[in-house]
Amino acid sequence: MARVHPVTIGPVTLGGGHPLVLIGGPCVIESEAHAIELGSAIAAVARRRGVPYVFKASFDKANRTSVHSYRGPGLGAGLKVLAEVKARVGVPVLTDIHEPGQAAPAAEVADVLQIPAFLCRQTDLLLAAAATGRAVNVKKGQFLAPQDMRHAIAKITSTGNQRVILTERGASYGYHNLVVDMRAFPIMRSFGYPVVFDVTHSLQLPGAGEGVTAGQAEYIGTLAPAGVAAGVDGVFLEIHEDPSKAKSDAQNALALDRLDGLLQLLIRIDAARRGVS
Repeated sequence: MARVHPVTIGPVTLGGGHPLVLIGGPCVIESEAHAIELGSAIAAVARRRGVPYVFKASFDKANRTSVHSYRGPGLGAGLKVLAEVKARVGVPVLTDIHEPGQAAPAAEVADVLQIPAFLCRQTDLLLAAAATGRAVNVKKGQFLAPQDMRHAIAKITSTGNQRVILTERGASYGYHNLVVDMRAFPIMRSFGYPVVFDVTHSLQLPGAGEGVTAGQAEYIGTLAPAGVAAGVDGVFLEIHEDPSKAKSDAQNALALDRLDGLLQLLIRIDAARRGVS
């Protein structure tokens, strides 16, 4: 297996032989109280299982299917919520940015700046994120081959920032469907940077609902173990205490009460993989 240089995110280290990391939280910030309550609950499960944890949530879902869909509280209010989560839950936080001008203010709070899959080729956005010095997590576009992610890496590292993370979130497979090619994980890890598997977004059925993206959360327990067995440094999960009431990506989120059992399984698989790699 390729040697991966670790990326440090506060107290969490991703890659370089370190334990599997959980990146998880609601798709979008629903309220400050909800973010803190859910983040605290996820953190408690992760601590109990000895899994390093990074909270994730978006302040703006700029690519919702419908103009009427909830997008989030926006940059200013959203960053205030993430700052509270960081302080009160005591974990690093990750959030998306969509425009170069969002990079600097987001970096004042977020430990990881995430580049959405649809924007992974946007040079100015990648350079602005990299220039902050924060870790940059680039989601592989649904339209890209894993080999093509070397170009995103080159853009980020051209600034001197080596804190690069790559995330797989499925590839377009006809209309309204995604598929995960397990070969993508070792291919992207061969570039020398940590690789994360975004399990829940990989189970989207893009645009297949009535003005919303549909999903197949019932297959989280199938894909997540397969990805860990294929060799990833972290798993990315949208988690909600009641997915049916989630304001975004309700149909592909993991129910909070399923997290503990899933982590137990993933830990065992990760340990077995490390023993034979």
